[in-house]
Amino acid sequence: MGIATALVRSAFLVNAVYADSGREHGITAQQGQLLCVLMLKPYGMRELGTVLGLAKSSLTGLVDRSVQRGLVCREADPEDGRAVRVALTGAGSKLAEVFYEETSRRVEALADGVDAPDRALLAALLGRLVLDNKVPVVFRGPCENAPTDTPGC
Repeated sequence: MGIATALVRSAFLVNAVYADSGREHGITAQQGQLLCVLMLKPYGMRELGTVLGLAKSSLTGLVDRSVQRGLVCREADPEDGRAVRVALTGAGSKLAEVFYEETSRRVEALADGVDAPDRALLAALLGRLVLDNKVPVVFRGPCENAPTDTPGC
């Protein structure tokens, strides 16, 4: 299998995990992605659209539906009084943590048949691919937001 085929099929695997996790928690895969992105910090609408790769109308609909569910809220941007940021609500934060943990576990399980050295190599190669292509942080790593004394971080 070539690199393009492997990467595209891998993307489908991860998307299926998001969809399955989302269904179990009563949200869409896109709402799950939104929650995971907002776990790191609130975002302005323009920046959020860029990170999620969504057009303005699609993003507005996603945020509107998530506001209606009580998962996110719009708040004034402290740096620009004309702009708003999207942030997690208390309920959204709780769901984001549960969704993130479940989705992380399921994605990690996709490589259960791969031995430890190959898992480490796969992680290193994919990490390099992500960094070289400046992919925005859309899913925090195990050491992001972890205390500095966390083992392995």
